[in-house]
Amino acid sequence: MNISSTRDLGTYLKVGDAAAVLGVSPWTLRHWDRAGKLKSLRHPVNGYRLYRREELEALLVRAAGGDPRQEAMK
Repeated sequence: MNISSTRDLGTYLKVGDAAAVLGVSPWTLRHWDRAGKLKSLRHPVNGYRLYRREELEALLVRAAGGDPRQEAMK
């Protein structure tokens, strides 16, 4: 999936930054993407993988055993 414009790219992270948020290597993040465990978008100009910050944070909450919907209500 591609992003249609460059606006709002601030809510997206490149592979290295997203991997740092999750505490995994960029290679692991790319592997999860190819395996369908995590969804990325493509930058409209350079084709880089981009990950939504909100989805990464929700993944961290789920991994910790929490409910991301409850966390969003705080």
